[in-house]
Amino acid sequence: MSRENVVQFHDRDRSVKLRALALFLFIGLMWFVRGIDAFLAGVGIVPRSSGGLEGIVITPFVHASWEHLIANTIPLAVLGALILLRGLAEFLFALITSAFVSGAGTWLFGEGHAQHVGASGIVLGFIGFLLFRSAFDRRLSSLIITIIVAGLYGTAVGTSLIPEEGISWSGHFFGFLGGFVAARLRYRTAPKIYPGEHPLAVLNMPRMME
Repeated sequence: MSRENVVQFHDRDRSVKLRALALFLFIGLMWFVRGIDAFLAGVGIVPRSSGGLEGIVITPFVHASWEHLIANTIPLAVLGALILLRGLAEFLFALITSAFVSGAGTWLFGEGHAQHVGASGIVLGFIGFLLFRSAFDRRLSSLIITIIVAGLYGTAVGTSLIPEEGISWSGHFFGFLGGFVAARLRYRTAPKIYPGEHPLAVLNMPRMME
């Protein structure tokens, strides 16, 4: 293996580790906050109240129960890993946009006199991002991921958007909308794929040289 190959291998290894660390830290923080939740009572989003605005930032890390946290952790890990295939910047953009749109929409239109908590809005945002991304970047890899996500979570999206007692449908709806917005903003124009370009280029991954 040449020196150039070794350098590329180590660069790729560092990139993968950094992406995995980002996802681990985000999910780990959710679990940490759940562990100290007794000290965070009252920090969810309270629609149309000045005190509830701070919940837009905090609420993704606060969950009503361990079951609620576990239910969000698994899809966040799966969907987050799929987004991270394109890099850390893509993950952070989808995360922040989904969280903001979900939180702001819930604060404006959510059920009043209630605290809205949990990362479900981000889960739906990730789903929306991965479902709509292929329509804007027009890459084969995105289309394959869209089909996988639709198969895994298509039914869950439909049921999550139906108003139900004790469930923040507004967080789900606006999270899904936030995912669409993130995909549209991230890929305003489809990237050009030139003839002969290596397939790994669509994943933003370094090519292995033989």
